[in-house]
Amino acid sequence: MTGEGGRKEIDNPLSGRFGRRFDSDEIGLADSLPSRLNRLADLKWHDCWMQQLRSEKKSSHTIRAYDVAVRSFSTTSLPGEDSMSWEEASATPVRSFHQFVDPNNGRMDAWMNTLGELKPSTINAKIAALTHLLKWLGHTVPDWIQRPTRSRSLPKTLGRRELARLRKAVSESEDPLAMPVSTLMLDTGLRVSELCALDIDDIDKEDLSALVIGGKGEKDRTVLFTQSSVEVLESWEPIRERRLSDVDDNGLRAVFVSSRGRRINPRSIQKMMDRLADAADIPKSRLSPHTLRHTFATGLLERGADLVTIQRLLGHSSIATTRVYLEIGDQTLREIYHRAQRNPPASGEHQVEEEEKEPSAKPSEKIVERPVTKR
Repeated sequence: MTGEGGRKEIDNPLSGRFGRRFDSDEIGLADSLPSRLNRLADLKWHDCWMQQLRSEKKSSHTIRAYDVAVRSFSTTSLPGEDSMSWEEASATPVRSFHQFVDPNNGRMDAWMNTLGELKPSTINAKIAALTHLLKWLGHTVPDWIQRPTRSRSLPKTLGRRELARLRKAVSESEDPLAMPVSTLMLDTGLRVSELCALDIDDIDKEDLSALVIGGKGEKDRTVLFTQSSVEVLESWEPIRERRLSDVDDNGLRAVFVSSRGRRINPRSIQKMMDRLADAADIPKSRLSPHTLRHTFATGLLERGADLVTIQRLLGHSSIATTRVYLEIGDQTLREIYHRAQRNPPASGEHQVEEEEKEPSAKPSEKIVERPVTKR
């Protein structure tokens, strides 16, 4: 159609000076689903994605955090759209949801605008969840996504005096779990979830080791402990058997059981730590199962262990996580310095110093017999 002056009028209201805007069906966006997802195209996206997370052996905590973040995103509506309930959103087929989450349609911007009041670490965790979803659906995460920077806090560890007060409080505690739990965590660096999941069959007393099955990321590993740990565990065994006999549940293989004969859980251990903190005059915020894990790691580092060894003992998937222990706090640094200054030098060092002070011998006296080294 031509208007006045020979100017051509464009009928399409979506047109602009660069030409006509094409519908998604015309340029093939509806068929842009990755080939690996074609067999899932008509299934519910949420069920498929959750199965993907489980197949990647994500921890239950990670799966739950990812799910919460993506739920809020999938119910975010754009201007002019009708709001959608979670039941409707979760039932969307993979093919339709692929277009719904397209990062270029503005939905991701609208969702991120709702995260402004959260902590940087929380925002980063939610963006990580959505990033995983986008990549699974075949989308490219836009470069304009800027994750907020967060201050990197050093691991909380117990100082030498705090550790001494804790050990005294443990020895005086009436809770029979206090000694074996705290000793094993300080000797092995186990996560609290791993400690709770530990079974009798996982411990090898003769080898001074324990097998952690299905740790974080569903990874198995071996942790080591000392003879003192074995003695503490042996003193705990009669109490464990008595607790199980009281509830007629001798089939339970858990190492640590509660007074009701059930496997202990992280919440009960934290409550025990709170009681020990009060008894040891330590702030509750400074004493937790993870604090004992950090104390174990920094203790290894102070005694000369290398990062790779610490990484394997802690079960870190990346050594970058272990490297944070290199950033020793000022107080720990002072303790290491003064401890080194108090230790007298070895006898060999004294001998070397005396030899350096003696006057040099005459040329004829410098002949020293040296053992012949075969090469």
